[in-house]
Amino acid sequence: QVQVVESGGGLVQPGGSLRLSCAASGSIFGINAMGWYRQVPGKQRELVATISGAVTNYGDSVKARFTIARDNAKNSVYLQMNSLKPEDTAVYFCRVVTRVFVTSEYWGQGTQVTVSS
Repeated sequence: QVQVVESGGGLVQPGGSLRLSCAASGSIFGINAMGWYRQVPGKQRELVATISGAVTNYGDSVKARFTIARDNAKNSVYLQMNSLKPEDTAVYFCRVVTRVFVTSEYWGQGTQVTVSS
């Protein structure tokens, strides 16, 4: 069984910073990519950032403000969020993609990020 657990969310003022962490554990092999997505009520889940090997990809609204990083030894991925805006308020989800003969994906339960004064 695979578990994906996010942490680090919370309340922050506009212009502030937060660092999210995500760790995958259990019977997980062949991690190909890891990433962060976010969702607000009534809207579709959207891409924040992904990392596969040395290749990173960011959503347009977070480029130059957010940075994704990965620790392969710990099966973990991190999201450093700077210059936060109220529109960054959402539930942030971690996604893990594995590829061993077949491709599988695993999602965490999400962590709330609220940007407000």
